[in-house]
Amino acid sequence: MIEMEKNKHHLQKGLSPRHVQFIALAGMIGTGIFKGSSDTVSLAGPSVAVSYLIGGALLFIVMSALGEMALVHPGLNVQNLIHKAFGSRVSFIIGWLYWINWVIVTVVELLAAGSFLQFWVPQAPLWLLSLLCAAFVVGINLIEVKYYGEFEFWIAGIKIITLIVFILLGALILFGLFPGTSSTVSNYTAHGGFFPNGLHGTFSAFLIVMFSYGGAELIGVTVSETKDSEKVLPRVIKQTVVRVMLFYILPILIICGIIPWNQVSSVESPFVQVFSRTGIPAAAHVMNFVLLTAVLSAANSGIYATSRTLFNMAQSGEAPRAFLKISRKGVPLTSILLTSLFILAGVILAYLTPDEVISYLMTIPGFTVVLVWIAICAAELRLRKSYAKLPSFRVKGYPFMVWIALLALSGIFLSFLLGGGNPIGTSVCLAILIVLVVLSLRIKGKE
Repeated sequence: MIEMEKNKHHLQKGLSPRHVQFIALAGMIGTGIFKGSSDTVSLAGPSVAVSYLIGGALLFIVMSALGEMALVHPGLNVQNLIHKAFGSRVSFIIGWLYWINWVIVTVVELLAAGSFLQFWVPQAPLWLLSLLCAAFVVGINLIEVKYYGEFEFWIAGIKIITLIVFILLGALILFGLFPGTSSTVSNYTAHGGFFPNGLHGTFSAFLIVMFSYGGAELIGVTVSETKDSEKVLPRVIKQTVVRVMLFYILPILIICGIIPWNQVSSVESPFVQVFSRTGIPAAAHVMNFVLLTAVLSAANSGIYATSRTLFNMAQSGEAPRAFLKISRKGVPLTSILLTSLFILAGVILAYLTPDEVISYLMTIPGFTVVLVWIAICAAELRLRKSYAKLPSFRVKGYPFMVWIALLALSGIFLSFLLGGGNPIGTSVCLAILIVLVVLSLRIKGKE
């Protein structure tokens, strides 16, 4: 476990296009859709599909801006691009916010994984099962990046296949084509209509939807380890955005069509509810396995994101140079170890504290993702004027579409702060931001 003698501060380029695409999908398709969909449906009813559609449009603009910048500045990932646009201080703030975001997400995903394992071994303590899951995903991140990408490809593939099966089975149930069922399309207009809680409900869900889409920017984190990134990124971005919108919108429409929106359970996953209606034997066990792989996949992506973010910040002087050390396998060893320590502390803290504390902490990832997306849009507006030549892949409708996304995301951010729905979580978010701003004034990064 020592630094490589050659290219000792450079990561391996071992990720193929399918690896990059599935790493990004893994970060986005997790508990947000399998479990969190019950929250969005309860807020907006069937109209939540509109929220996911608008959120997907914003996602496409942000990812297009990221792809365009990455083509003009090959080899630079999202952290490097923000640094190039605004310098060390802004990059320092955004980088550490992003690291905090994924550490918390990873901890929660691992706790969820432990709880899913308790379905089969209820006598085992949650902390032990969560630590076993943590050791597993940390081990995966310590192997060569090409093998990491291969593992993520297959484990993320499980939940994507499940979503496809769910869409097909759900469509049969929805239209009464599945044995023993009758059409339930009337649920879209019954129980208060398509907009049962009005536009206010749709917008309230929209905030959660945006947070659920967080993880798409992992495409920008993988750039430095992607083969032929100039050719790969445009295609991957287009395919990823389309697939994510489909994997969110179609399942949500099926859930709202089969189950009256006001009867969607807040305890068990809506997916389990729908599968239970098919009468398929062991449906609960199958879905529990899928949920387990989904959260492990998201935690796996989280460790990848945190370790690469620390490595990139160390390169630009925004984190200690110790995080530049990489193993013989070509992965950022020190960065992974620090992330692992914080994950360990998070699992222990979650074991010692009430569940409410974790739910408050979970507001931080949404807060951070919106800021990162704002930074990407702002960086695009800042850097576009310095391009020597426009790339083949670029943002449609520039600069208007980028400004629309920037203003919309800023509105979401302000609504999150001023909504008053979670004062403790908001206070923690602001405190972290203030501390990072103060610390950024003291750093001497590479401008």
